[in-house]
Amino acid sequence: MSNPDEKKIHTYQDWLTWDGSWELINGKAYNMSPAPTSLHQFIVGELHFALRTFFQNRSCYVFVAPFDVFFSESEEYKSPDQITQPDLSVVCLKDQISKNGCHGAPTLIIEVLSPSTALKDFNEKFNLYQKYGVQEYWIVDPGNRTVHVYALQDGSYQVRHLYTEQETIQSIVFKDFQVPMNRLFSLE
Repeated sequence: MSNPDEKKIHTYQDWLTWDGSWELINGKAYNMSPAPTSLHQFIVGELHFALRTFFQNRSCYVFVAPFDVFFSESEEYKSPDQITQPDLSVVCLKDQISKNGCHGAPTLIIEVLSPSTALKDFNEKFNLYQKYGVQEYWIVDPGNRTVHVYALQDGSYQVRHLYTEQETIQSIVFKDFQVPMNRLFSLE
């Protein structure tokens, strides 16, 4: 086992040999440490609870990181092109779920920003999730107490909502799913 050279372009075969927790986006290695803050984990926990409660007895499955999501140009998952570990993933096609993670785009992905991941979440992951067809993408920004909600329309994230502190987040894909913003930031 080894650590990747973060300046080189890598493949899935390289990713299999790395120590620790890494994402592979456009051939670039992204280290998943250090551990997130307590506020980050609290927000992930609140959203996970809300999602699990909403999807109870429904045909979608909720996964919390670390959970690998594999993306492949050719839909060949023995050697995928990209690997991410979203904070939360909602997978509505059971046959996408494997013992290693999810093959292809989950229906909904939520990322909670950390200072070290903000640019990656807004740029690389945004473009990756759009390209591979993640129907809805949330970016929770604890620093600004906002949530950005994006939904695909005609293959790109054209529907955008920015939720602020006193509002209730409304899913675009799952019309009945709502989360009050104040619940996410009640730790502080």
